[in-house]
Amino acid sequence: MKNSVAELRMARGLSQQALAERLGVSRQTVISIEKGRFDPSLPLAFRIAGLFGQSIEQIFTPDPDEG
Repeated sequence: MKNSVAELRMARGLSQQALAERLGVSRQTVISIEKGRFDPSLPLAFRIAGLFGQSIEQIFTPDPDEG
């Protein structure tokens, strides 16, 4: 799954650690989401979307190269 978490985070001047703290997850989780190695749970995706004031679909998009 592709996402715009890194771009949204940087546009708001947040570090990965600051975003992790606001979401209640580890910095490593934020890194993994940004790199597309980890798809967040639905509750976490809703928290991310809410924090950035966007819908889940605006942030996360299916990767056509994946199964």
